[in-house]
Parts: sequence; C-alpha cells; structure tokens
Amino acid sequence: MRKIFRLIIPVTVLAVCLAVGITLIRTAPKAERRQPPRSLPAVEVMTVYPTNFPVIVKSQGTVTPRTESTLIPEISGQIVRISENFQTGGFFEAGEILLEIDPRDYENNVVVARADLAQAKAALDEEKARAAQASRDWKILNLSEEPNDLALRKPQLNSAQAAVAAASARLEQANINLERAKIRAPYAGLVLEKRVDIGQFVSPSNVLARIYAVDLAEIQLPLTNDQLAFVNMPEVYREDSGSAVKEQFPAVYLTATVGSHTHQWQGRIVRTVGAIDTQSQQIFIIAQVDDPYGRHHGLPLKVGQFVEARITGRVLTDIFNLPRVAVRRNNEVLVVGQDNIVERRQVGVAWTEDDRVIVNSGLSQGERISLTPLPYAVSGTQVQVSESAGQAPAGRS
Repeated sequence: MRKIFRLIIPVTVLAVCLAVGITLIRTAPKAERRQPPRSLPAVEVMTVYPTNFPVIVKSQGTVTPRTESTLIPEISGQIVRISENFQTGGFFEAGEILLEIDPRDYENNVVVARADLAQAKAALDEEKARAAQASRDWKILNLSEEPNDLALRKPQLNSAQAAVAAASARLEQANINLERAKIRAPYAGLVLEKRVDIGQFVSPSNVLARIYAVDLAEIQLPLTNDQLAFVNMPEVYREDSGSAVKEQFPAVYLTATVGSHTHQWQGRIVRTVGAIDTQSQQIFIIAQVDDPYGRHHGLPLKVGQFVEARITGRVLTDIFNLPRVAVRRNNEVLVVGQDNIVERRQVGVAWTEDDRVIVNSGLSQGERISLTPLPYAVSGTQVQVSESAGQAPAGRS
C-alpha cells in the first residue's frame, strides 16, 4: 500500500503541472504585429550657383642666382690687400676693389714701356728728318727719273713707325696689367665662397672666390601639361621681341617657412626653358624676383632656398565650386531633388585642388548636392535633408 502511494504522488504532481501549463498557453494574450517605422538616411546638402574661379597653379623649386661667376686673377703676384667685404657671405657693389695684387713689378713695367715708347718716338722723329733730307737732296741733284722708296728712306720710316706702334702697345699692355692688379667686382653681388687670403701668391690658375649677382634671383618651376593649359603663357618664337613678350607673362607668388613664420615674395614669370623633360614630360618655366636681398622684401630670398610657388592662372567662368567631399569616384555627385530623391550624376571636372573640385558641366543652377558620403546610394534612394550648407563659395577663399 505504501509503495502504491509513493507512485501516485509524483504522477499526480506531474499531471497537475501539465494541466496548468496547457491552461496558461491557451489563455495567453496574443502579441500585436506592428510595422517598424521607415528609417531614411540623413544627408547634408548645399545649393550650387554658377560663379567665377581664378585658377592658382602650384609648383615648387629652388632659388638660384641669375649670374654666377668664378673669380680668377689675370696676372700673378702676392695678395697685399683685401676688402672687408671679401668674406664668405659678404655683399659688394659693382666696381668695388675686392683684393689687390702687389703692383710694384707692374708699375716698373709701365715705366720701362713708357721709356721704350719715348725712344721709339725719338727714333721716328730722326727718321722723318732723314727722309725729308733725302727728298731735298734728290731735288738738288735735279735728276730726271723719279726717286724710289729706298732713296727716300721710306722703308726705314715705316720701320720706325712700326716700332712706335709696338712700343705704344707694350705700354698699353703694361697699364692693363697694372690695372689688373686691382681685382674689381664685375657686378653687385655676394661672395659665395672665399678661397684665398692676404699674403698668398696667386696666378691665373688659381680660383680666388665664387660670387653671384644679387640684382635678380631665379627659380625653375616644373609644370605638367595639364597645369600649363591653365597658365597664360604666350608662345615665344624666334622672331619675337623679348621685352614685348615678357610683359605678357603672369605673376608668381613664392612662399617659404622659416622657423614658425611663413614669408612671401612676389615675382614674375619671364621665360620657359624651351624644351620638355624627356623623363617627367614636364616643362620648366623661369620665375624672377628683383633685388632678392633688398630690405623691402622683409626677409631676403636666399640662394639655395626651397620655395613653393603660386602662379596666377586663367579665370574660369560659369563654373560650380564644390568641396572635394561632394565629388565621388569617377567624378560622380549625388543630386538631391525637391522630393529628397537621390540621383547619381556624372559631372565634368575642369580643375581640382586639395579641398575643392571645379565643375564645368553636368550641374544646373539651384540644384542641391549631398555632402554626406553614401557609399551604397543608388538613384531613386530617398533621403532626409538634415541641414542645408547654403550656396557654394563664390571664387577662392
């Protein structure tokens, strides 16, 4: 009896639990099915209007002197005097005496040459007198035949005249050598490298210094064919006047960072190299800056300095100035219609910069362009315009 009772109790508990579970399932409330709200991607748009855009072509180069020379003596001797400006980095003016070679030997040569010339002139005067006397003697003899050159001493007179000319040339050369003892600056410039000093013996085989002119600095700037198309560079032909063509070249602005400050110099394009580099297929144009070491620049534009150049190019008219984020790959933009429907559209790109793209076809005035990247957007996608960025910036900031 007790064993039967032990079996009945668990079975009864299980039956009661099963009945309660079935009852709860049958009487549970049914969940209502609701349609989830539709989520639209939010985009930021800008309204575009046609404007004008001045193209600035960027390049870079290194400052070089227009004129650079090696200073070499034309005579030999010991250096007895140097200018205080004849130092590496020293400025000098045109015609300034940079150094002087011992002139005593050359002064003596002038004295000797002057004496030789005086003797030659005296000999010439004597020969002229003899020739005149020979002519009078011939007339006294009253001979019927004409006198020959030898009788009139013309060969001796010509020889005396040649001796005077030779002595005069030797005196002139002696004066030239004496003047060469003072080595003068051929132009206003700066000493790049000094190689001799006072007391040193020099000859025409010695290099005294390397100097360069400071009237103009030049910068060679490389341009690609695409960049060159936007620069107003007149074609220069062999028959053209250099000054007339030079006035047509554009301006250029050079910048360089020195320490924590950025400095700017203004120059002008003056010519092209005239040949295309075979390796890079770039053409080089030459920019010039007047008086690069002048105080009016604020900071000297030094030879060897690396600078970035901004060349004034053509003005593009009736274009759309878009930030780069608005233009996708393959020059596509997302045009958002009035009903907030996206249209993928390919546009024509005239010019690109780091932060902007200049579009010259494919857009119309007043259209809205998405600034929000939508990687998988397709035409017909509806979006939610969250904020308007306003009109595209007119021109250049």
